[in-house]
Amino acid sequence: MNAVVELVNDCPLVDKVDLAQLYAESDIEATFTEIDRELIGLIPVKTRIREIAALLLIERARRLMGIEAQAPSLHMCFTGNPGTGKTTVARRMAQILHRLGYVRRDHVVNVTRDDLVGQYIGHTAPKTKDVIKKAMGGVLFIDEAYYLYRPENERDYGQEAIEILLQVMEDNRDDLVVILAGYRERMDVFFRSNPGMASRIAHHIDFPDYSADELHRIAELMAAAMHYRFDAEARAALREYIGLRMTQPRFANARSIRNALDRARLRQAKRLFENRAAPIDRRALETIAAADITASRVFQYKNQQQSTEDDNAKAGADGR
Repeated sequence: MNAVVELVNDCPLVDKVDLAQLYAESDIEATFTEIDRELIGLIPVKTRIREIAALLLIERARRLMGIEAQAPSLHMCFTGNPGTGKTTVARRMAQILHRLGYVRRDHVVNVTRDDLVGQYIGHTAPKTKDVIKKAMGGVLFIDEAYYLYRPENERDYGQEAIEILLQVMEDNRDDLVVILAGYRERMDVFFRSNPGMASRIAHHIDFPDYSADELHRIAELMAAAMHYRFDAEARAALREYIGLRMTQPRFANARSIRNALDRARLRQAKRLFENRAAPIDRRALETIAAADITASRVFQYKNQQQSTEDDNAKAGADGR
């Protein structure tokens, strides 16, 4: 915001603004391109980001023409399950805000409750203020923000951190953007318990889970970025893996896919090393085979479930 104000103060007001030129000079289209390259799907999220960017661009044009208005509130809440791209979007949002002159620095300070809340009296305030100082001029991203408030523990110091954040979010709204993130249901409870925080959040963006097809495309992109490829059998195994993993506990969307790829790389390395007597070529080093995927415990879990179902069916038949 300060950069925009200085521009208005240093230059004579204009009676016309070339929005296309402002947009080109900001170079935010490059950020949108990065978002599309990094994140599969998420159309509602990408649409909302473009809407916010359009608002800020128009606000910049209004200031260039001397139209006075209160600075827009830019504090946000990102809700969704793990691995849906919230942290990545926060980084790109910081770029957009910086390039449009609404924050001084293109940086994100990523924290959780442990970075803000102390263990004893007098510990929370300095911890919280130190984090805010590091984030000032950019974006403060608080993951699993609902853990700041623990009403079941009367000796908890989270409320002190919340009160400091509330004051800073109001007094320094032109120099700090706070993004809260977490599961939607838990964030709803958090806002009901902290109406002051809810009133300061202007933009709520919900991140949907990825579909099986989107997760398969994400796996292909991740592998390509590390110079790996899946052969035809591995692709089929990967599709089956994704379908099974999505139904199992602690599934975390793209994060689970990255973990699966890391484990497949380990199995590929073990497979190649065990056959080290024969020379191998580049293609072999870059190829993930079906066996590198089907050795996963996800398939073992499937077989165990099938065996249990067969045993139950047999027991039922014997009972008749």
